[in-house]
Amino acid sequence: QVPLVESGGGLVQPGGSLRLSCAAPRAIFSVFSAYNMAWYRQTPGQERDFVARIDSSKITNYADSVKGRFTISRDNSRKRVYLQMNNLEPEDTAVYYCGIMATPPIWGQGTQVTVSA
Repeated sequence: QVPLVESGGGLVQPGGSLRLSCAAPRAIFSVFSAYNMAWYRQTPGQERDFVARIDSSKITNYADSVKGRFTISRDNSRKRVYLQMNNLEPEDTAVYYCGIMATPPIWGQGTQVTVSA
């Protein structure tokens, strides 16, 4: 397995921004470049929900709830995936997980995002 390490979560006021980062330090560059990557989020007692996805060609798609506010990107040379989150809302509060969309998916440990005044 390829360990994933998320960072960048924290407490932010409504309307604020955060940038999450997901690193795969032990991945081989050529293999990482071929991965389809995604961000999901989960609140207590709920299913893990899709947020955004970026494939090996850097084609992206988003959940309707975050379109126009969140942007997923990747830097294959650094073996990282990012999630830029703008205009955050209290409903965005969750643990955010980075994942390699393999069968089964490979997840990081998650990073907490809390949006509150």
